[in-house]
Amino acid sequence: MTTRSPISRRAFVAGMATSAGLALTGCTQTEPPTYGHVLRMGDLLTYKAHRLLLPAHSLAREYDYRDISSVPAIGTTNPADPNKSIFNKEYGPVYDRLLANNFSDWRLIVEGSVTRPGAFSLADLKRMPSRTQITRHTCEEGWSAIAQWTGVPLRNVLQAVGTLPTARFVQFHTYDSYADGIDMLDALHPQTILAYGMNGRDLPISHGAPLRARVERQLGYKSLKFLRRIVVTDHFNDLVNIQNGWSWYAGI
Repeated sequence: MTTRSPISRRAFVAGMATSAGLALTGCTQTEPPTYGHVLRMGDLLTYKAHRLLLPAHSLAREYDYRDISSVPAIGTTNPADPNKSIFNKEYGPVYDRLLANNFSDWRLIVEGSVTRPGAFSLADLKRMPSRTQITRHTCEEGWSAIAQWTGVPLRNVLQAVGTLPTARFVQFHTYDSYADGIDMLDALHPQTILAYGMNGRDLPISHGAPLRARVERQLGYKSLKFLRRIVVTDHFNDLVNIQNGWSWYAGI
């Protein structure tokens, strides 16, 4: 019997990096790049493995109404509060004015690689076909909570603005200084919705009023709150993740 010597951690990591590099050859601007180091190679390897091995539109688990968490967890409170770290000097006051009018003047801008850029009010979105789902929000910090979400499927909004065939990614921009994006496969997923309702009521401020994304196949930080603008684009842009160390793709 042949005895194999143990593999050092350094050798193991180096081997994984080499394997990832080989697996990711051919990556273009229409795919998340590696950023030239091992951790980002791992991000992209996870992304490509999920896309290769999982059904394109496999659904996240949905729960019964009795499973809804009694005290839903809250990550942020109000982007108009100047005492909060999420306060943005440009958009915080704008959000405050919109809130004062119960968001009657709010519009979701949708632009980029589309044939009909648009600005949608809450009433516009509520006139579109809606979807209600009870799902688990899994936070990267380790907690989770189950809630009922009601909103318009993102794919319906993309159809309304006429997404161009070259489009590959959808970027979300918010009133609380965040920006992030998903690929077109997640954008067209039936459970990816723009939620304006939670647990049978209008979406509360603490959970992202007037509109938030729900990307049920990824960790919670991909479901951005306080939406103000959506940009459809042909090319990958990591926006904020490379600065804060988070993965661009956080599939679960």
